[in-house]
Amino acid sequence: METETEPYVRLASLRELHQVVAQLNTARSMADTLQTIADGAVAALGFELATVNLVREDGNLLVAAVAGNDSAEAAMAGRTGSRASWERRLNMGERWGELRFIPYTEGWVLDHDDVPQWHTTGPAPRYPDEWHPMDRLFAPMYASDGELLAVLEVDRPRDGKRPGPWGCEALQLYASQAAIAISNARLRGNMQRALVRLERDQQALRASEESFRQAFEYAPSGMAIAEVGGDGQGRLIRVNDALCRLLGRPAAMLQRYSFADLVHPEDTGVLLRTAAEGGRAELRLQRRDGSYVWVSLRNSVVADVTAGPQVQLTHVEDIEERKRHELALAHRASHDSLTGLPNSAELRARLGGRICDRGAAEPTDVFGGLGTPPGRPYDHHEHVLVPEAPGGDGKGLAVLFCDLDGFKSINDRFGHVCGDAVLVEVARRLEAGVRDNDTVARLGGDEFVVLAEGLGPADASDLAVRLRNGIIPPIRWENRQVRVGASFGIGWAACGMTTEEILESADQRMYVEKRSRSQGRRRAG
Repeated sequence: METETEPYVRLASLRELHQVVAQLNTARSMADTLQTIADGAVAALGFELATVNLVREDGNLLVAAVAGNDSAEAAMAGRTGSRASWERRLNMGERWGELRFIPYTEGWVLDHDDVPQWHTTGPAPRYPDEWHPMDRLFAPMYASDGELLAVLEVDRPRDGKRPGPWGCEALQLYASQAAIAISNARLRGNMQRALVRLERDQQALRASEESFRQAFEYAPSGMAIAEVGGDGQGRLIRVNDALCRLLGRPAAMLQRYSFADLVHPEDTGVLLRTAAEGGRAELRLQRRDGSYVWVSLRNSVVADVTAGPQVQLTHVEDIEERKRHELALAHRASHDSLTGLPNSAELRARLGGRICDRGAAEPTDVFGGLGTPPGRPYDHHEHVLVPEAPGGDGKGLAVLFCDLDGFKSINDRFGHVCGDAVLVEVARRLEAGVRDNDTVARLGGDEFVVLAEGLGPADASDLAVRLRNGIIPPIRWENRQVRVGASFGIGWAACGMTTEEILESADQRMYVEKRSRSQGRRRAG
């Protein structure tokens, strides 16, 4: 079962992984890119040693970068292994998704082949998932057309364990982004060489134009050339087949548009901010069928010495799969695995993002209208007030703390499977009873929290009654009907309070209501 701290650890690891991935495309050369890949694997993925084995033109693999161990770098860097030996490794390994794992019990047959390696012997593992010094884990890196570009090998996990599902998925995601970085570095190298030739004489110019044409037309990822300046600013002049396939539009149709015409409305600002030379953005472009695809878009301006910027060259890489993985990882870290509702960490993040640590009643202009106090930036935050606060409109951000009544007896009588089914159904009923912009979160166990903005005290009480009435009807489970009740406590969020104070206030009011209802039933009895 996932511990309370694991979502925070995953979020921290995911942020670190994102930072490392962002650095992959900032390297200036292929050598820098490969070393950045090795360094990033050690920094973000929890391994002490990483090597990048680059496929050379002759098919053999060169140890092009090593990170994490100076002795290993001195022993292996610059050495090569035959393609046949590497194919043997990748074919005999256990398939962990796109990864290949060779346990120490099988890898001994590889000890004397020609692939450079850095392994030591050790005792047998003490528990099933303990990492053995002779275990081998490989992440092949492929181009978009299926060509093997390189193999990332990692060793010595810092926690001493074989990576679990989340670790494997993170390594696989990182390897896919590293492959894109290698492809980009290769493409940038080709482009840079073409641009150098453009600056020579007319003969070199004609040769460079042909080289550029081939690199542009046959690039495995999307490429486009757009106008810079004038009435046709941003209009696509030329596109390659890969971009046409990606967007499902023929070249003649694309040449009637600019990227501004195709970008998702929510990403227009991102496109504008990255329009300058060297700009890079991740955004969504519209396909012909109306759907959107996530792409990585990189711009560079091809300039004329005398006339200034002429055209903009744009590289468009399909990152839909990576974005889907990122969203899935982020969702698992911020949502309850049983009900799919936001979890405790996400609830606190949403609540904390709505309030500030300065009370709303604190004056913001004590200098006679001459501006804000020295050292304090202008406050653009819309303060959250309790409904009764002076200057308010009688409405606020209501925090409804819900605790199920009788849930423990269901667990005890019918088991946790039934209890889980009840929690899922209660979550569904709560979501059905609130507005689209309200938040329903599972705090833990049988406790739920609803955040509803723009309510007055009477509105919040009515909402609590409606939600309680929605919960109490029987819930069917395996030809049985079970019932739970619900107690609600209504608190109010306000700037100057902490999230814990807000939740504690609603929790206490819930217990007051529960005691009051219990005493009322005893008097009625």
